[in-house]
Amino acid sequence: KVKPQLEAKEGKTFDVFTAVEFKTQVVAGTNYFIKVHVGNEEFLHLRVFRSLPHENKSLSLHSYQSSKTKDDELAYF
Repeated sequence: KVKPQLEAKEGKTFDVFTAVEFKTQVVAGTNYFIKVHVGNEEFLHLRVFRSLPHENKSLSLHSYQSSKTKDDELAYF
């Protein structure tokens, strides 16, 4: 659900978009920190927010970090 949001921010499309790891943080909703393989040896770290169910909002891409590798630690940002 956040792939189109990321593609709009990056100004390009990703043929490969595979989550390989994730962590969660409970706030007033949930933050998901997701390591995504986007082809070759390139990875992105995404911060995705899911609001509380009663707010009835869709997932949103909060922020992301590019130029990551498979071995980079997935951490809060």
